[in-house]
Amino acid sequence: MKALEWMGDSLKILDQTRLPIEIKYRLATNYEEVAEAIEKMEVRGAPAIGAAAAYGYALGAIKYDGELANLKEHMEKVQKRLAETRPTAVNLFWALRRMEDRMRELHDVTDFGKIKQVLISEADQIAEDDRQVNYLIGEEGNSIIPEEANILTHCNAGALATVEYGTALGVIRAAHRSNKKINVYAGETRPFLQGARLTALELMKDEIPVTLIAD
Repeated sequence: MKALEWMGDSLKILDQTRLPIEIKYRLATNYEEVAEAIEKMEVRGAPAIGAAAAYGYALGAIKYDGELANLKEHMEKVQKRLAETRPTAVNLFWALRRMEDRMRELHDVTDFGKIKQVLISEADQIAEDDRQVNYLIGEEGNSIIPEEANILTHCNAGALATVEYGTALGVIRAAHRSNKKINVYAGETRPFLQGARLTALELMKDEIPVTLIAD
């Protein structure tokens, strides 16, 4: 399962509010739908939110059908809408600033197609950077995990919270793939039960021993 996937002109988002009972996706075709998905916690986890916002920003340009002279004003509106979705998400604002920086670099470009492609490429790079960082975290974290370990997790810091692989669960995955004897205790995480619904689900799918605890 992937939290999100770019489809070329839309963003496929896994609705995490329905897990683990139902696997359902939203195909966001404009920035407003991406904003709604973030607000409703269909996509959650700081890295995933950041990548989703970046693609939402790109969609703001892709779906724009007005005059090029008014694009700057339109993109400011897009940025504001996405920024208000999750005020506490640091990655959200970091990703939007990065997209805005690229947009500013294009201030004298008159080829609308090029503008769109550059913004898509920047969002792709944000997503790819997250993938690479997650695998590096897994490798580094695995180096301090003993051959036998009981690990307690809180909330969900897995593939569903990122673009791919996970941060805390990335370490656990790397240890498991190294044939270490890993047992995970996942706190249920109230009130949204990310540990019970998401972490436990991810670990079970990877066949990593997990026990859900009422914490």
